[in-house]
Formats: sequence, C-alpha cells, structure tokens
Amino acid sequence: MAGSANAKLKPLYLLQIFQEKTDEEHPLSAEGLCKELENRGVTAQRKSIYGDIELLKSFGLDILHTRTPKSGYFLASRTFETAEVRLLLDAVQSASFITPKKTAQLVEKLESLVSEGQAARLDGQVYMDNRVKCCNEEIYYTIEILDRAIQAGRQVRFQYARRVLSDQMQVETQEKEFLVNPYALIWSGDHYYLVCNNPKYDNLMHARLDRIRRAKALDTPARDFREVSEYTDFFDAADYANQLFHMFSGETDTVELCCGRDMIEEILDRFGETALLRTAGEDQFLVKFEAKVSDGFVSWLMQYGDRAVVRSPLKLKTMLREKARAILHNYGG
Repeated sequence: MAGSANAKLKPLYLLQIFQEKTDEEHPLSAEGLCKELENRGVTAQRKSIYGDIELLKSFGLDILHTRTPKSGYFLASRTFETAEVRLLLDAVQSASFITPKKTAQLVEKLESLVSEGQAARLDGQVYMDNRVKCCNEEIYYTIEILDRAIQAGRQVRFQYARRVLSDQMQVETQEKEFLVNPYALIWSGDHYYLVCNNPKYDNLMHARLDRIRRAKALDTPARDFREVSEYTDFFDAADYANQLFHMFSGETDTVELCCGRDMIEEILDRFGETALLRTAGEDQFLVKFEAKVSDGFVSWLMQYGDRAVVRSPLKLKTMLREKARAILHNYGG
C-alpha cells in the first residue's frame, strides 16, 4: 500500500528532485531521475519519466534538456535567481540585529531556494566577517508584534534595554518600560528601528528592535500620526528615513550646501538623482533638500570637512561651529 501511495506522488517527488538536485550544470537523465525516485521509495520505469516531465512542463515548470556538460534534464528557472539569493544572503549576514543562530537558520532557508549544487557554490562564496551580532532571540517575535500593532493602529508596551558602564567598569544592562504609538519599521545602517511616539510628547522617537524586550500590543488605539508628524495621507516611512541622518530626529528644514564638484557621487548616493542642483562656479555646485536638522546631520556633514559648506539654515551653521569648537578644545586648540 505504501508503494502504491508513493507511486501516486511520483510527479510531486519529481518536482522536488528537479528543485533540489538539478540546474544547468547538474542535469539528470531519465535513468538518474529513476534512481532519485527509488531513493524516495518510488519505483519508476524510464519511459514513464518522459510523460511526467511533460506533465510538470504543462503545469508551468521550465524544464529543459541539455547535452552539455552531460545529457539530461534540469530546472532552468526558479522563483529566485542565484544572484538574488546572493543579495539576500549578504543582507542577512550583514544585519547586526539578527542573532548568530537566526542568521544560520535564515542562510539555510535561503540556500534551499536554489539547487544543492548552486547552494554549495554560494556557500563557498559566503563571507562571514567578525561583525558583532545581537543576542536578542526575541527579534522575530518583536517584529511580528510591532507589525501587527502598526497595521491595527494599536499602542505597544515594551521593555527597552540599554547597556551602561558601572563604577566598577562592568557592563550592565538596564531596562526601562515604554508605552508608545507605533508607526513604522525602518532598516537604517546596521540597525532596525521602530518609529513611534511617546504619548507624553508631541514628536517622534526611534527605538532599536534589538533592544526591545517583551513587546506587547494593547487594545488601546494608537495616537494618529498626523498629530506628531508632517504627514497627512499616510506615514511615508521612505521619505521620513531619507530626511534622517544616523537616525537622529529633529525639525525639518530646507538645507542648502555648497559642495566641491568631486562630491557629486556622495550627494547623489544620499539624495538621489532628483536632488535639486545648480552651479556655483567652475569647481562647485549648490544642492538644496529637506532634512531633519540634528546632531546626526552635523556628524554626517563634518566627515566632508571643507568640501561641503552650509549656506542655510543659520541654525545648522551654528551647530557646526559649536561642534567644531568642542573638538578643537578637546585637542588643546
């Protein structure tokens, strides 16, 4: 009876074999497919394989026959190409908010999207650096809770952990409870953030997901984002993230910079091809954009030294002067 049941599942087993075992460099002949089926408890005649292949092709599978490097059949296209899986692998491994355990699990799942041969080649190219990973195994649970709360428009309560240095030079973890109105999840730099509002204030705050513990969605409706942000139709997370520098919040203002022409790549990388540019002489150009004026923005600007000069607003000029004076003071200037 078991053999009869397996025989009925033969097309599904073949589908599995094509997905796991074949690609352009690893085709399987009809005889090879029969052997793979036998390993799964299914006895098949070589002639019947051709009919099953036609059945799978009519279902939509892109199965091709090749004679090089050897004669056989292989699955020519998949939901994800190897280059796409490569990108996802790199993203997962570079994300510091994913724990080592979950990183390994995600890598294994992503590699299952391609054949075993392709996965082996990708695995050989995987570069695991010594990047510091977080140890918060609640991260998936936290993401799910926050995402549901955002969609449902509900408040969230959680414990927020911070590391501090004690008088005895020991690293300790302190937790503080927060009740917030959640609006968006943003991946910026090396971290994943919750954009939210503390009901005590009329502005937005950012909480790193790897520091959030024991998140719980409440039945209490969240405060409307229109009361604490400039958005009216919907909370535009992409636009909001584009105005931030190092996830520092601040008041939105129109900024104009005078930059050396050799900075065009950095400016376009940060503000996109639609950045408003105009000439400022042979060696310089002006760029105007909206941004959150903050300490994070000041730090971003200072990396360019005298290559980027603020024309406006005055508040940003003042912040830069004060920061420069503080640094000069620390070095005995």
